[in-house]
Amino acid sequence: MNKWYKNLKKSSIGPPSWVFGVVWPILYFFMFISLLLVWNNKKCFPYCNSLTYFFIQLFFNLIWTSLFFYYKKPLYALFDIILVIIFTAITYQKFLKYNKLAAYLLIPYLLWLSFASYLNLFIVLNN
Repeated sequence: MNKWYKNLKKSSIGPPSWVFGVVWPILYFFMFISLLLVWNNKKCFPYCNSLTYFFIQLFFNLIWTSLFFYYKKPLYALFDIILVIIFTAITYQKFLKYNKLAAYLLIPYLLWLSFASYLNLFIVLNN
């Protein structure tokens, strides 16, 4: 873990670092299954508008780490994670039309994003 992050004031309810390494692969697995369930739906295959929202949220998700850790811009990362939440919520609503399980698999992700945004906000406000 880099020195910059270690020296930040962090929330007392933040989990130990190893938790992130356990949670994220599970969430990505759920997201992948969710994507497959919708993509393989005959009303969506080979492509539907709902997948666009999924890929937009995924793009914002993937740049968060660079914004936060590489560029050391927690405020930009906070704006980014808000976009992830917004586009994931839209994806959830769109996926409901194709497969309810696909949408429900995004709920743990949305909950984790909400918690992660709190942790990010705490860092922005206290550093």
